[in-house]
Amino acid sequence: MTTIIVDAQRTATPHWPVPQERRTVTVLFADIVGSTALVDRLDPEDVRALQRAYFDTVAGVLHRWQGVVEKYVGDAVMALFGARHSDGFDAYRAVRAGLEIQAALDRRPMVGDSRLRVRVGVATGEVVVDLGSAVSGGHGVASGAVITTAARLQEYAPPGAVALCAATARATAGLITQRQLTPVPVAGRVPPMPVWHAVGPVRPGTDRHDGPLIGRRRELATIRDQLSRAIREQDPRWISLVGPTGSGRSRLLHELTRGLTTVDGMPVRWCVATCQPYPDQVMAPAAELLRGLAGVRHGDGPAVVHDRLVAALASLFPPERVAAAIPALQRFLTTPDGSSAALAGAAICRDVLLRLAAHQPLIVAVDDVDRAAPAMSRFLRALFSTATARGLPLALITLHQPQWADTRPSPARRVTIGPLATVQSGRLLRHLLTRAGQPVNLADRLLPLVGGRPGHAAAYVRSIVDGADRVTLPLPDAVRRAVCAELDHLDGERRAVLMAAATIGDVVRGAAVDRALGWAPGRSAPALRGLVAAGLLLPRRADGYAFVAPALRQVAAERLPRALRAVFGRRAAEAPRLDTVRPDAVLPRDHAAADRAGSDRAAADRAGSDRAGSDRAAVGGSGVRRAEVVPLDVVRARDGRLDAVLAVPPSGATDPLRRGLPSPTMATSPTAPTRGANRSLGFRRLRAVAPAGDVPPTRASATPNNAGGHWPAAPDRSPTTIRAVPAVPGPAGRAPAAGAGARPDVVRTGPRPPLIRWPTGLAASA
Repeated sequence: MTTIIVDAQRTATPHWPVPQERRTVTVLFADIVGSTALVDRLDPEDVRALQRAYFDTVAGVLHRWQGVVEKYVGDAVMALFGARHSDGFDAYRAVRAGLEIQAALDRRPMVGDSRLRVRVGVATGEVVVDLGSAVSGGHGVASGAVITTAARLQEYAPPGAVALCAATARATAGLITQRQLTPVPVAGRVPPMPVWHAVGPVRPGTDRHDGPLIGRRRELATIRDQLSRAIREQDPRWISLVGPTGSGRSRLLHELTRGLTTVDGMPVRWCVATCQPYPDQVMAPAAELLRGLAGVRHGDGPAVVHDRLVAALASLFPPERVAAAIPALQRFLTTPDGSSAALAGAAICRDVLLRLAAHQPLIVAVDDVDRAAPAMSRFLRALFSTATARGLPLALITLHQPQWADTRPSPARRVTIGPLATVQSGRLLRHLLTRAGQPVNLADRLLPLVGGRPGHAAAYVRSIVDGADRVTLPLPDAVRRAVCAELDHLDGERRAVLMAAATIGDVVRGAAVDRALGWAPGRSAPALRGLVAAGLLLPRRADGYAFVAPALRQVAAERLPRALRAVFGRRAAEAPRLDTVRPDAVLPRDHAAADRAGSDRAAADRAGSDRAGSDRAAVGGSGVRRAEVVPLDVVRARDGRLDAVLAVPPSGATDPLRRGLPSPTMATSPTAPTRGANRSLGFRRLRAVAPAGDVPPTRASATPNNAGGHWPAAPDRSPTTIRAVPAVPGPAGRAPAAGAGARPDVVRTGPRPPLIRWPTGLAASA
């Protein structure tokens, strides 16, 4: 049959330094039942009209649920969910799209009396995605076995049904009503493949919080104090509870609703709602607030809803106002969408909450507000601003993730939930394992994996109960989905930095990230700071960073293709190499310069102390002092800063990395006398300085025969090594600029001294 591409609009493709990713995606495969027989009995013009109606319907549904159509094959449509961006609900959106495709085709009239029946298969698995080709209507965007699995699944779906693989069924458990079927044989696969059929969406229930609250005492006390002050002072407050998925936001809210029931003897009323993922109606959370206030349950008949609304409003409004408001509120509870009638019902609901706050202290809490539609955000802002203007004892709590574009008003308080302490995580794991009937000694192995997140701890314990390997302890699917969503909230550059950092080591430094990505030195610094602000990295000493959770590092590294992962690791491991140079490569070539160097050496020997002689003996056992060179271009390539601090091994130590570098650009003196030179030389620190012009006269460099004051008289043909030198003295009549009062074997950073340029083009540090 003819292939018709209906939706070929290119999706937004921001700059992305990593061209391919290994991603967990959900694939939807839909095909018409009996298309050959249908086409044989239709006129070609009718076939084309039928195809257009079919593809338009399918593409419209997929676009609504944020699916990307990869290809049309005959009458089949293949779409990807989570290929470019994941929100943790890719499988849910794919199954909802499959169910809606079936319903839309049943409702839409086709050509003549023709009726289309479609089979849909939905599978979830790992693929390699070409991010630059993630377009709707493109080909070759993703590669992986899950694509074949989705095509096979639709063959086992009855007409009008949606078949699911095991991974999709696990990802949508509690969100989609499912019915498991007998495993089906698939060619080339042993054992048979389990299959589920999706029945329809369900309303998720509230999470159980029957265990003790471990930790969070400080956050709990802070929020209780803010809520009590808002009620006591009749000064409305908006509290924003912020934390990543799995941090325990909902658990903390449950503890607040259970513990804060009175303030100064006055009973407090709570109204709580949760924003579900991709609700069918944008004002559903507001309707949920009204249901909780009036005691209306889902499934109650119209008469029950009417009576309970009347009972809730009777003490707040006069009778005539109650009679006028009840029909609008009933319609609002039935269809809380964005229509004008629904918005009018939402306005009445807001007035009900304000009237209730005037009679009794009220706390309104909305969980997962980052999923809410803009209309719901406007509803909350209007509620808060009106309560503030009237001076009502009302408080508002919203719970969301850190990356949400917060719409709170400026006076709102923000409470951030960080990771649990190690001791608290251990207590939580032991409690969860005991309640699940698992060995408590597993807590020691799980402790470094959960990263202080209670949700991750619960997911690991649940996976063990479900039969996960206790030896390897694989990352639970729920944790992987949540971490993938955290990564995809980042822009391309920060995501690339995080993925490259995951291949480096426990402590991440900007120079290593720049080398891994092939960037100019210092380019990754803003992205690293942004990752710290986003709560994904933690700053460590010596300009290093660490991942906040082991799962984050694992998922970030596993997203890279194997070849790119190896390249990043190899580049990051390539530390800057310091060149081993010969003295004749850095000394002045003319005899006059050599004579001046010899005179300078003699003068230095006469003025030097026994400590200087001991220092020379420690370096090489020879009285001939060797020039020390630091390649400035290597320093720049390493860290992008001219004050990079390099660790230098003791003289005579063998270092295989110091070979084959470009010609040096900076020389330093090895033999200026320092206090404590009799010590054995350990690892020292050296400061790299860029050329900055001529050196002013100093006490150490006033000898006319040697402007630098440090050059040896005769060339030594043996290779030299690099070691630290003491701080450079300042201009005449001043105290030294750096190193005063410090350890003698460490050069302290101070005002940068200018340099003398020698005829060879090298810069000698004054």
